[in-house]
Amino acid sequence: MHFLQSSLVQLITQTATNLPPDVRAAMAAAGLGEKPGTQASQALNIIYSNVDMAAEDEGPICQDTGMPTFYVHTPVGVNQLEIKKAIKAAVAEATKLGKLRPNSVDSLTGTNSGDNLGPGTPVIHFEQWDESEIEVKLVLKGGGCENKNIQYSLPMNLEHLGRADRNIEGVRKCLLHAVWQAQGQGCAPGALGVCIGSDRGHGYDVAKQQLFRTLDDTNPDPVLAELEARVMREANTLGVGAMGFGGQVSLIGCKVAAANRLPASFFVSVAYECWAFRRLGVRLDPADGAISQWLYRDPSRPVEKMAQTAGFPLSGREVVLTAPLSEEAVRSLKVGDVVVIRGEMYTGRDAVHAYLMKNPPPVDLNGAILYHCGPVMMKESTPDGDKWTVKAAGPTTSIREEPYQADVIGRYGVKAVIGKGGMGPKTLAALKEYGAVYLNGIGGAAQFYARTVKEVLDVNLVEFGIPEAMWHLRVYDFPAIVTMDSHGNSLHADVLADTGEALKSLLPG
Repeated sequence: MHFLQSSLVQLITQTATNLPPDVRAAMAAAGLGEKPGTQASQALNIIYSNVDMAAEDEGPICQDTGMPTFYVHTPVGVNQLEIKKAIKAAVAEATKLGKLRPNSVDSLTGTNSGDNLGPGTPVIHFEQWDESEIEVKLVLKGGGCENKNIQYSLPMNLEHLGRADRNIEGVRKCLLHAVWQAQGQGCAPGALGVCIGSDRGHGYDVAKQQLFRTLDDTNPDPVLAELEARVMREANTLGVGAMGFGGQVSLIGCKVAAANRLPASFFVSVAYECWAFRRLGVRLDPADGAISQWLYRDPSRPVEKMAQTAGFPLSGREVVLTAPLSEEAVRSLKVGDVVVIRGEMYTGRDAVHAYLMKNPPPVDLNGAILYHCGPVMMKESTPDGDKWTVKAAGPTTSIREEPYQADVIGRYGVKAVIGKGGMGPKTLAALKEYGAVYLNGIGGAAQFYARTVKEVLDVNLVEFGIPEAMWHLRVYDFPAIVTMDSHGNSLHADVLADTGEALKSLLPG
């Protein structure tokens, strides 16, 4: 099958860079009910521009291209070992081309393989079927939304909702809770893939498989169809909104399957998917591996643009920030302010924060802006040395740095932290004590933010791997919203409380 590997590279490329039409339609509808000028509306405008940029340049929609997960159906007699080998080669090639971020990390040593290959990576599920063609489906689900997956074991008590029993009403409560707990950390508006029943491990697999249903389909089981429709209606009254900023649309899809279970167990497994809902598929000729049909998209149909206006039109009311920042400048900011950054910043995420707890920083962080970001980078060798280019650079989920962030701010004088989804009380207290601020970027907007990067000035701690290294960037008109200020205010805490009350109001009777 001499076309097999190239066909799979095409599948990976299109999945990473071209949002499927049904997801585009759902995201476009999400913007219709938002009031122009609100934080949710601003976030969606950036998202729309980012989707267009990614398709035009074949760049990753989100810098976190997730754990590549393939579902393969083969006719009887097709060599699955050959397909597995081709999938691995295609993943490595797509990584080299910058379509996938190197995401495969040794769980014992923390070493990044650099090519997305290693024990358990990529994930490949095989199944035989009676049809004559090979079918390969791919889902790229980033770590931020993967971390918001959740599994419930009924009966149990849920925050704001009380007891969830072993029935459809109990399942409904679980699904509403799943949307609420994801907030902006899961890059709302999101989608749910759900399995009622099965065991713990297989339940999650069945839940993830539901993400291959199109968002506009109807469940053939009338009981599950009613559940899906009701959860969609009710979840969109919670007020989580785009990026957890508050807004009208928190959920763009809910797809539920039921599987038989053990008498002692009643699991509800939820695969939470972010707005950057990347899944596609192909049918392949078993003789040569050439693509005979695309699933979820029609390549002959022109891709319609989503953005109606510039991604982030400047109003003149934005606050311009240039590092090093003074405490006076930071304390003048308040929750809701829109800022644009012009100048230098450093990336730093999980490995960097753990390193800084035991070691001094390799750069001067006094007055600095620290960006929670694991970019996709491409290296070009030139006569003057290696030159790095940012291919994708959106914010990662900040709450993972909660155990470290207050210490990093206090020890090293960091004045602004950029990420998504907000942080907790320990960080909020440090912002107030030391005069620092948390800025929320738009999760998944990797192409939009990559275009604000004008130069890669340097890199430190590259031994941690490309995503975890500390990149020194110069940016221009990098937009973000103040969501935690130096006066003890947090938009995230406010939205969490407000949506919790909205969740409570959905109790029967």
